[in-house]
Amino acid sequence: MMRFAIALIVFATCTQSFAQRATTLELPKLGPYEYETKPDGEAFQKLNPRKAPEPGPLMLQRGDRIAIVGDSITEQRMYSRLIETYLTACVPELAITARQYGWSGEKTDGFLRRMDNDCLRFKPTIATLCYGMNDARYRPFDITNGKWYEDHYTSIVRKLQASGAKVVVGSPGCSGKLATWVTSRVGNLDEHNQNLCALRDIAMGVAEREQVAFADVFWPMYKAKVIAPGQYPGSDGSRPYQLVGRDGIHPDWAGHAIMAYAFLRALGLDGDLGTISVDLDGESAKGSDGHEVDLFKDGKITVTSNRYPFCAPGPVDRDDSVRSGMTFVPFDQKLNRFTLKVTGLRGIATITWGGESHTYSGTQLSNGVNLAAEFTNNPFCDAFARVDQAVAAKQEFETRQIKQIFHGPAGRANMEQAVADTERERKPLADAVLAAVRPVQHVIEIAW
Repeated sequence: MMRFAIALIVFATCTQSFAQRATTLELPKLGPYEYETKPDGEAFQKLNPRKAPEPGPLMLQRGDRIAIVGDSITEQRMYSRLIETYLTACVPELAITARQYGWSGEKTDGFLRRMDNDCLRFKPTIATLCYGMNDARYRPFDITNGKWYEDHYTSIVRKLQASGAKVVVGSPGCSGKLATWVTSRVGNLDEHNQNLCALRDIAMGVAEREQVAFADVFWPMYKAKVIAPGQYPGSDGSRPYQLVGRDGIHPDWAGHAIMAYAFLRALGLDGDLGTISVDLDGESAKGSDGHEVDLFKDGKITVTSNRYPFCAPGPVDRDDSVRSGMTFVPFDQKLNRFTLKVTGLRGIATITWGGESHTYSGTQLSNGVNLAAEFTNNPFCDAFARVDQAVAAKQEFETRQIKQIFHGPAGRANMEQAVADTERERKPLADAVLAAVRPVQHVIEIAW
């Protein structure tokens, strides 16, 4: 009876009738809960999500093995790829390794059945979970199904914890259209998103009760979905901006950038990727950990860097662009700060880096300029792309390893032999990911 009451309260937080009458930006606190600040607009009136917790301290330790787990959205190997590439290139000192476990059409019960064989045998030390889209069953919310989702998600978390792994519970994303391939779907799009919002709050409750981290995918993605068409209407109208994908369920790169942001922040990463400090009066320059100043002469700073900023060149108005998705969340501010600080400047200076030039005041430079945000086509882009391509090749193999071999004829005939054979095949792909991170030497020029 208690679980029934909890599920009813969770659904009410996302669909309360009073929300339809709300005109203020922030809804009042009800009972023990606080709620997310809502933008104005009809699209937000029927949703009232609980306030997500702030990210905690860094969960990662050197040598951690991260399992990225979820349904077909994970099997797209997009947000999982962004996460692994970030961890490999931007914080290489942590020596994190990763595997992705996406499975098309999967719900929480499906992963429970396969997690021993497919995942726990590799002894992950951290797991990120992203379930709920299929668990919502493409229909309006009902309390029985909400409890079913809660119970299965809880079981996954507990089993991972019992194995010694830390956990990040992720919410589902949102829908942009009714799923055309689901013949059993009922209800309208608003009701589907109310259901997903309710499951989002249930997932948050699981994280709270089990004392693990929570990654809010639904709310930032839903807000971006509503805002995006007006922000990026398209130059000729032939390609409308679809943040959650052409089919309304599987996002392109912009949506996956938001998902990656949610999980990386939940892991406790602070985004400080290094600082180059220049004292013009003292004619000196130094770099923080991971960045070594080789030479500073005539306003030119030659730096060798072992840590990369996160690189996402490309258009900001296309749903197939990572850079576009980064504009809907504070990605650069929270996760991607490679800072140049210059003191002793009187007047203005032009900074040239990687073929781009921008002019700043002395105050701006003394406070620090985020080179990663300001110079999106920078000297790290090619090196970053090499790491990303190595990650893509490895993760593609991991899908085949699990779905076609472990759950195919070879696995049914002799699972341990299938594991041994595929691990030998995977090893050079995993080695190539780590080998792709090589020092980058680059020059920052200051003209004043």
